[in-house]
Amino acid sequence: MSFRIDSKTNGLSPKKSKSQLFSTIDSPNQDTIPGSVMDGLTLDVNEPTYKVYWTRWVMLAFFVMFSASNSLQWVQYTIIQDIVVQYYGVSSNLVSWTSLVYMVTYVPLIFPASWLLSRTGLRVTTIIGSFGTCAGAWLKVLSVPQDMFWLGFMGQTVVAISQVFILNVPPRLAAVWFGANQVSSACSIGVFGNQLGVALGFLLPPILVRAQGSIEQIAEDFRLMFFLVAGFTTLLFVLILLFFKAAPPSPPSAAADFGSSLDSNFYQSLKKLLTNRNYVLLLISYGINVGVFYAISTLLNQLVLTYYPGANADAGRIGLVIVVAGMVGSVICGMILDKTHRFKETTLAVYAASVIGMVIFTFTLDSGIIGVVYLSSILLGFFMTGYLPVGFEFASEVTYPEPEGTTSGILNAAVQIFGIVLTLLYEWMLGEVGDRWSNLTLCALLALGTAITAAIRSDLRRQAAQNKG
Repeated sequence: MSFRIDSKTNGLSPKKSKSQLFSTIDSPNQDTIPGSVMDGLTLDVNEPTYKVYWTRWVMLAFFVMFSASNSLQWVQYTIIQDIVVQYYGVSSNLVSWTSLVYMVTYVPLIFPASWLLSRTGLRVTTIIGSFGTCAGAWLKVLSVPQDMFWLGFMGQTVVAISQVFILNVPPRLAAVWFGANQVSSACSIGVFGNQLGVALGFLLPPILVRAQGSIEQIAEDFRLMFFLVAGFTTLLFVLILLFFKAAPPSPPSAAADFGSSLDSNFYQSLKKLLTNRNYVLLLISYGINVGVFYAISTLLNQLVLTYYPGANADAGRIGLVIVVAGMVGSVICGMILDKTHRFKETTLAVYAASVIGMVIFTFTLDSGIIGVVYLSSILLGFFMTGYLPVGFEFASEVTYPEPEGTTSGILNAAVQIFGIVLTLLYEWMLGEVGDRWSNLTLCALLALGTAITAAIRSDLRRQAAQNKG
């Protein structure tokens, strides 16, 4: 007696309507027994099989490095704001805009970028983003002369535009390449890349550019910093162009198979997302949390130097501590989500802990002991930055089967809007009422975000599809 399992589709399905696909999931194909008993019993199971490929880790590693190469340039100027103001002779407000330009360009461009991702896939958009990041870095190499800050700002703008091909990718890449039991962890590692870059952006500029050097020394320091970044982004662009793939040969899970089988219509997806109550609430709460992080990160140099004059390197290291702690938080939260699938509970717990971390940071900033500020920054970063992949994954759950790239793209658009508003508000309040009331305002906003998160229903659509599949 012989049994033959025939997976004719090899995990790939033709385009179907949603009603057909739900019907397929609810009523799986029956085993067929062709031939007679005398000929031997043959079991033909015409159902897809799912396989993960080891190359998924290579694709994820490429993306992590690519994301880091872009995000490390976000605070490249603002973390050494006092040096940039002195060397180039520009206002501190203009230096702040080298960070804000990341947020301003993202909002209008994320919609065409999300459409392009849904139509062309991961490879095309990743190549475009990597090329832009590389090109912007080389423009900054040419901006070292003191009268060329405008060219550096232009390069920063090109890099910022390239960000639209990065921030919405982690949940999409995780869903396309990773199995159901690894998708949250993979998403958290993808977000880890962005955080790694921000950490390097906080760490390296204060080390590479001397605050007390002569004009000639500072010029050499800027040249070295810009060349290092340009060289790194060039190497990554070549590697991505040669080796990065859009998708594996077959889907890694039932949820991925179902999602890839749908006919994607960007505008219909957009309409469905913006009429999804849970998603809209998450847009607001996620925007508040990450917007607060953007505001603190952009003005951290000014914040620290207020109480610790001359502590330029410490300002960078405190930013590093915030982000590194967030990396650890991201990975731990991703593992918790993969093990428990408690998306609502995890999101709410991490958000509430962010409020506590911000309160402690507020009341320890002026302690006079910078070591205490480091410790409070660890707590703040672990939960506030660790929240990033948790929010991504929760959004993917409550909006499934809408494309992850569109879901995360709109989520990040909301983040940029909140980031612009909160950064400008925070900068104004620091000058008018001081850091204590400014930080307490951020605490109140985070508390509001926690309440909004509590109002989101735990509608785990992707988990339901995976269980049926």
